Amino acid sequence: MFNQLTKKDIADMEAEIEERKVVIRPKLLEAVKEARAHGDLSENFEYYAAKKEKNANESRIRFLERMIRTAEVIEDNAASDEVGVNDMVEVMFVEDGEKDSFTIVSTMRGDSLNNLVSVESPIGKALLGRKEGEETEVTVNPEYSYRLKILKIVKDSENANAKLRGF
Repeated sequence: MFNQLTKKDIADMEAEIEERKVVIRPKLLEAVKEARAHGDLSENFEYYAAKKEKNANESRIRFLERMIRTAEVIEDNAASDEVGVNDMVEVMFVEDGEKDSFTIVSTMRGDSLNNLVSVESPIGKALLGRKEGEETEVTVNPEYSYRLKILKIVKDSENANAKLRGF
């Protein structure tokens, strides 16, 4: 299965790769070189710590490059009044009147602890393409579903968190 990424996700990953290669890698290589100069490597904790950090950086670079190489680029085809990728949505749970907000993101950026909901999640699937005022059913599994009412949509919510804080 390919990870679904937007063009912006890919651009962000490419920027991180560049930062890690141009800025972080030279610093980590210098730290390894400096720690190695301290003498006996068998008891040199600084050397092992520096190597571990350098290897973690290289691993992250490879991971990001692989994600970009194997990504399925998704487009946001939502109309200006519909929920699309990178939009923040304020919703009300119909059963109990609770309010919450979610930002609909690509599969790579999904993070439920921070209300970043993947387009592949039940909530993401239920909200995509809907309009303010609409109700939609979120099917979690065949035995459980619930209804959401869309109260507000903030388009391209990269900076939208501040706009919705007042609800």
